[in-house]
Amino acid sequence: MSIIIAGERSGVGKTTVTLTLLASLRRRGVTVQSFKVGPDYIDPMFHQYVTGLPCRNLDTVLTSESYVQQCFNHYSPQSEYTLVEGVMGLFDGIGQLANTNGKTDFASTAHVARLLDIPIILVIDCSRLSGSVAAIAHGYCSLDSRIKIAGLVLNRVGSERHLSLLKASLAPLQLPILGVLRRQDNITIPDRHLGLIPTAELAELDQIINSLANLGDVYFDWDKLLPLLKSAPLTIKNSPLKTKNANPSIKIAVARDQAFNFYYQDNLDLLEELGAELVFWSPLNDSQLPKDIQGMYFGGGFPEVFAPQLAANISLIQEVKNSILAGTPTIAECGGLMYLCEQIIDFDGNSWPMVGILPTSAQMDKRLTLGYRRAVVLENNFLFDVNKNIFGHEFHRSHLITNSQKPLFNTYRYDCDENTGFEGWSLPNVHASYIHQHWGESQEIPQRFLQECLKNQKIYIS
Repeated sequence: MSIIIAGERSGVGKTTVTLTLLASLRRRGVTVQSFKVGPDYIDPMFHQYVTGLPCRNLDTVLTSESYVQQCFNHYSPQSEYTLVEGVMGLFDGIGQLANTNGKTDFASTAHVARLLDIPIILVIDCSRLSGSVAAIAHGYCSLDSRIKIAGLVLNRVGSERHLSLLKASLAPLQLPILGVLRRQDNITIPDRHLGLIPTAELAELDQIINSLANLGDVYFDWDKLLPLLKSAPLTIKNSPLKTKNANPSIKIAVARDQAFNFYYQDNLDLLEELGAELVFWSPLNDSQLPKDIQGMYFGGGFPEVFAPQLAANISLIQEVKNSILAGTPTIAECGGLMYLCEQIIDFDGNSWPMVGILPTSAQMDKRLTLGYRRAVVLENNFLFDVNKNIFGHEFHRSHLITNSQKPLFNTYRYDCDENTGFEGWSLPNVHASYIHQHWGESQEIPQRFLQECLKNQKIYIS
């Protein structure tokens, strides 16, 4: 059995509770596999920092219901304990659409809980509650009979008196209280415009994790929790997660540092399983590209935060540009797209020169672009055939000053099919887009990328 940590709404402390449990488990010397519901990059970084194992995303929009089951069934049994962190509130999903088969909570934590047939621990923010906590707990337990809430974690409890009121209110429900966390103003993880600050930038992270582990050791009911967390394989008919290595070794330069670190682990694994040798490098710190590469992959991240350092690495920027001009197949998602622009204009209006392959600038602003997308391919390119529908996710606070004359996609909101305009840049050997994709159900994408890399026999030499 395994459990999902769910919240009664966003911001109740799901990630804090999840990290507290993971840290306390790891202190016990056991192996823990974690999962994250939804298209998140940053929370999984924290999971992996604590567990030492890559966190896997479970997303029914970016992949499929069957892939979510396959992924969980493949990785969960490989560790002693398993923990899934939910997304937003328990029942917050996409809504009732034709492509969700009438499910009003499609892609929600509740949806994933039903797919995996595992119980839920509900986190309730008690900072402004006393007797009303029972109504909230009762409502969540009774709304959907297909899911099971195994217990509660009461977060942000103010005092012993406060806790006694909460317990008295909850007593008639006979719902186990599995953990109680007090208002811990001294245990906070700093954030900025796209969420938590990633692990690589937090010098004090070990101290934070250790403090959370201390809380977990003392304030959670481990006699009840450990049996719930114990890993067990699902019994499903889906085929195992497997790919066929169809290519000789292909060296792909993957940008990974403080500026570029938004990658789905499954995507990196697929590239390796298909024959790629991933060579990780830093556009911030390296003076040159890795040698003898046949492709480049720039994920998302925070290039706007590190724009001065990126711009100062002039020789490296020129080498990246020359490599692309020489024909190196390149995938650039969101932050990667920004890096390939002529410049990044930061929140203060300062301009920082970038690679310049795309004749436009990425300008930061206050407006957040967020949501799932259905994108229709506008013309044949090295990754997609014309008219193909692909599904992805946008999450950024920048926009391009000049739109592409040859865009990749015509895009629509996934939840209501509202047209959101043209998106991405289509160049002969460059895929550059704000849309993040998970390749779990679209393995033809990495396959076509590597096939294009095989054609790139002329290696740029600096």
